Amino acid sequence: MERYSVLMSVYIKERPEYLDQSLESMVKQTVMPDEIVVVEDGVLNEGLYKIIEKYKELYPDIIKTVRSPLNQGLGQALNQGLKVVRNEFVARMDSDDISVANRCEMQLRAFRHMPELSLVGTQIDEFIELPTNIVSSRIVPSSYKDIIHFSRRRSPFNHPTVMFRKSAIIQAGGYKAYGRKEDLDLFIRMIHAGHKAINLKKSYLYYRTDINNLKRRKNWTNCKEYIQIMYGFHKKGWNSTVDMTYIIVGQLIMCFAPSWIVHKLSNQFLRRV
Repeated sequence: MERYSVLMSVYIKERPEYLDQSLESMVKQTVMPDEIVVVEDGVLNEGLYKIIEKYKELYPDIIKTVRSPLNQGLGQALNQGLKVVRNEFVARMDSDDISVANRCEMQLRAFRHMPELSLVGTQIDEFIELPTNIVSSRIVPSSYKDIIHFSRRRSPFNHPTVMFRKSAIIQAGGYKAYGRKEDLDLFIRMIHAGHKAINLKKSYLYYRTDINNLKRRKNWTNCKEYIQIMYGFHKKGWNSTVDMTYIIVGQLIMCFAPSWIVHKLSNQFLRRV
């Protein structure tokens, strides 16, 4: 199997026990990573530093840290980490999620069977508290053709699951400075530029959520940013006026409709419960 790196970012508000579970899931992959680059996005809390030092001691040849004195946000932190990863294949990972043991092996197999690919994602299972408590799944299209169609309105990948070619991300211009939608912008730029991608049909990541997750997404800043990004691609001819109408109406509902309505629509159209 090809060598690969893991790229993740952590900031002060993360919980140490979640970071511990996340790192453990990566060092226990059936195909072990060649390196794990952890970007410390600003000053961390003592518990997070202890977890990072724990894994540095256990895996001194694998764990590498990149320190940023100020919190930059996820996109810029990942750009900083990309500068130091040494492998072409890079697996993204969030500091509070848990990867299935053979996730990276299956993604590397996909790259081997389809060398034209620039990116391989997977489905996700969303859980509360324990990964055995699955509450929903976010299903994204698997084929490249369906990914193109899907991306005209929504992000076609689950960001924490992707494995990509470093050269393709750099060629696409890396992550831009957006609040929470840096992945949406990057992925559509890649697809728009002709980079080939697929999603594996199975879930290979447990995504941590909670009852307040919907509330955090229900704010005008997030919704406005989503509309602005998609409108930028609309001006380039990527999506139609009908697509933009769907996006604007959907984001307005997300922002201003009662939570119970948004929750019901999300479960019906965006997730599998």
